[in-house]
Amino acid sequence: MDLGNSSDALDSVAAAREEYTRGGLSESDLLPDPIAMFRRWYDDAHAAGLHEPNAMVVATVASDFAPAARLVLLKGVSEDGFVFYTNTGSRKGRELAGNPRCALLFPWHPLERQVRVDGTAAPLPREAVDAYFSVRPRGSQLGAWASHQSRVVSGREELQAAYEEADRRFAAGDVPTPDEWGGYRVHPESVEFWQGRPGRMHDRLVYRRTADGWRTERLAP
Repeated sequence: MDLGNSSDALDSVAAAREEYTRGGLSESDLLPDPIAMFRRWYDDAHAAGLHEPNAMVVATVASDFAPAARLVLLKGVSEDGFVFYTNTGSRKGRELAGNPRCALLFPWHPLERQVRVDGTAAPLPREAVDAYFSVRPRGSQLGAWASHQSRVVSGREELQAAYEEADRRFAAGDVPTPDEWGGYRVHPESVEFWQGRPGRMHDRLVYRRTADGWRTERLAP
């Protein structure tokens, strides 16, 4: 390490640790399927007042096998999977078009919990995309027209000008859904529930999809 460029905060990274003592997760705690279990844990996160408990990391892989991850917001969950919306021309959209296999992560740190999902993303039907877009705040609708997500721009001024142009364009009525704006449903193949435990002996229980339904396993931490 170059001590001349170090900071007190960075110097303490290696020593930073907390003991996880909030609880445990046993096989008897599991519900019959992972979606019901996810809903239970999501309700816990919401009741605990976590900021945006629906925030999740979406990880994708490019054609050259380079991984990428980013935070998006979960907008629906059902037996069919986990739903989110985005610009389909973004990096994540382009990568999902080439390789729909992806991973999700819900990092609920204050509860010493996380949920990991491995699955396959499929585009949502246009009517579902339009229905959701129609109830977004107007500012977010305009932003979807102004921002061609993940594209290089000259500066903040270009984005602001595009936003103002969209505002003028649709001043007289509703804001329609942009052609490149869409959504995905991630169909889960495995869902892991992780609960922190003392001594880093964490509980990791995973549901795996089989031809006969869901099978559960415990993983070493």
